[in-house]
Amino acid sequence: MNNDKIQIDRKTVKKTCDLIRKEVGRFVVGYEDVVDDLLVCLICKGHLFMIGVPGIAKTTLAKTFAMATGLSWKRIQFTQDLLPSDIIGHYYYDQKQNAFKVREGPIFSELILADEINRSTPKTQSALIEAMQERQVTIEGKTMGLPEPFLVIATKNPIETEGVYHLPEAQLDRFLFSVEMSYPMKEQEIRMLERKNSTKETDYFVEAVSDISSLIDLHHHVYVDTSILSYIVDIIEETRNHGKLVMGASPRASEHLLYASKAYALIRGRDYVIPDDVRAVCPKVLPHRLILSTEAELEGMTSKKIIDDILSEVAIPDFVQPSELCVV
Repeated sequence: MNNDKIQIDRKTVKKTCDLIRKEVGRFVVGYEDVVDDLLVCLICKGHLFMIGVPGIAKTTLAKTFAMATGLSWKRIQFTQDLLPSDIIGHYYYDQKQNAFKVREGPIFSELILADEINRSTPKTQSALIEAMQERQVTIEGKTMGLPEPFLVIATKNPIETEGVYHLPEAQLDRFLFSVEMSYPMKEQEIRMLERKNSTKETDYFVEAVSDISSLIDLHHHVYVDTSILSYIVDIIEETRNHGKLVMGASPRASEHLLYASKAYALIRGRDYVIPDDVRAVCPKVLPHRLILSTEAELEGMTSKKIIDDILSEVAIPDFVQPSELCVV
């Protein structure tokens, strides 16, 4: 392990993350934890599923994060009549060139905001599955690569029950994080109103961070002790053996839990993972991948509550900080 390289990377990632938090904070009040979730997804090349009632700045936060990171972005409003070709693109006949050409859809951007994704049919939702996992799309048999980085932020309104569709489990499993955005605290909402009262919307300008490439894939350089790996597997196995779950976490969930823990350690200024990192990301990585039994649903049990119970039951490993690694 090259400590000099990690030392440089650790300082760079801290400075870059602080700049992104600062720029987003100039425009969006509160939700600092969600900004950190977006940073983790960016570092791991993961995707974020954002759940919250209308009007709590889900779209604004996603747009501001894209501007602060300098990513090209597109917003796709999911509706019942949206077709897969409206997302990935299609072939058309160019009369001037006397040839068929590809008209690329909005999916060919670095950050995609899939707004109210559950309003479209499963067929349309599935158009994102290949893009999210393989970072490519197939248009009439031709495979085309997507930009790097590629981040999907999908939003869902939890109070809608009519005209909405269930997301396929295969698609949910491809989201690194699923987070719930609640109402802001009173002090935060007052600060938000003060800004709106004194500043015009057109006066806001979000400055892009000069270099976010240093963040991408940096989690691969984070040290993970064998005891931490065993701790992750113990948690995953508990979901598979839990009596109130029909389906537990997949091997992809294990991988995502590992990567998210490493990225979370990075944005906290460390180049090694501790058990608290795993515990911090578990409630965001695992619940949306689990399927409750009918009895558990009738009892009012939730997958998040089950994860909390598992974390309280699984033994936390005795972890000793590596002497050659340190905190920024």
